[in-house]
Amino acid sequence: MIERNIAPTLQRLARQYPVVTVTGPRQSGKTTLAKALFPGKPYVTLEDPDVRRYATNDPRGFLAVFAQGALFDEIQRAPELPSYLQGMVDANSQPGRFILTGSQQFELMTQVSQSLAGRTGVLRLLPFTLAEVQRLKDTPETPDLAGSLLAGFYPRIHDKGLDPSQALADYFATYVERDLRQLAAVHDLQRFERFVRLCAGRTGQLLNLNSLGNDAGVSHVTARAWIDLLQTSYIVHLLPPWFTNTGKRLVKSPKLYFYDVGLACWLLGLRTPEQVARDPLWGSLFENFVIMEAMKDRLNAGESAEMYFYRDSEGNEVDLLLPAGGKMHAIEIKAGATVNPDYFKGLKTFAAHHPSTLAGGSVIFGGAQGQNRSDWPVHSWLELRIKAGAPPPAPPPSLRQSE
Repeated sequence: MIERNIAPTLQRLARQYPVVTVTGPRQSGKTTLAKALFPGKPYVTLEDPDVRRYATNDPRGFLAVFAQGALFDEIQRAPELPSYLQGMVDANSQPGRFILTGSQQFELMTQVSQSLAGRTGVLRLLPFTLAEVQRLKDTPETPDLAGSLLAGFYPRIHDKGLDPSQALADYFATYVERDLRQLAAVHDLQRFERFVRLCAGRTGQLLNLNSLGNDAGVSHVTARAWIDLLQTSYIVHLLPPWFTNTGKRLVKSPKLYFYDVGLACWLLGLRTPEQVARDPLWGSLFENFVIMEAMKDRLNAGESAEMYFYRDSEGNEVDLLLPAGGKMHAIEIKAGATVNPDYFKGLKTFAAHHPSTLAGGSVIFGGAQGQNRSDWPVHSWLELRIKAGAPPPAPPPSLRQSE
């Protein structure tokens, strides 16, 4: 198993809490990670119908079998189980006693927050980072940007050497045929699939539910329900805007991204690196990739996924704002391989309008060589693989920290 960047954080929480909950997309590696870090614990999957029936019909008897602790996989399949776990861990709060995993964030987190508040550490495991992919390949070869975006970062694709197009097609088919039936009653699967593909075509754009619903042939209410469903099942992420008046965050449009950029490419019909590099959404796909790398970096360290973008009434924008000690670290994301003066426009505007908020800023671009500019450092996307041990041209800051 490839060493995951989140492993030290998971081990730390297991020394502090009687229960640790790991959630994340299907096939992000939750079960593999938990089994590797806690090999002595009995492994129990609630996907097994017989096991699930036992846990649901007789939860006390079921848990009595695992009084010393266990790894319960897909815990959301037995929604009452966390309530019964509460009494067990109150009676015996031995750290790291139970490890729970699940791949439906809303249902799972509702169960956990209501039943195990204060008793569980919670982590989200997303697909591989670029660093983890490079560590798995164990090669000094420079990765190809378009090829990296096309393949995405689901572990099985890289671990098993699968064809990305076939693997992502299977992933999406499984999601539609299996998860949707568990999460909600989507009666028109063909229209829902069209809706998801339309979302891919809006990667990196402000979410407009009216437009999205009209194009998909569904109502605004249905479009909202389907977006919520895609968030719940770790398909899309909505990045909120940042405002000095925090009360405005909820009434302004977020930007739409996919948890895995490879899935977005597949939904767009892209099948080769050349098609990715020529696609009109090339810049948005690169932006999606970098933003997800930043989120993975934060989550793997046990931090919140709190991130924003900035856009003023005149259209000046900063692609990513990361909290840094009460301030914001601003990052511009540009897919071009040649540094252009326009790359710094948003940073300059944000610095002028919010000087007391800015903790630092930088540009991440699609070129191979970073530049140590006096005002705004420019970092190559290749520097994001530094945690894999591949030496970059210049050491970048962590995406979680200010300059």
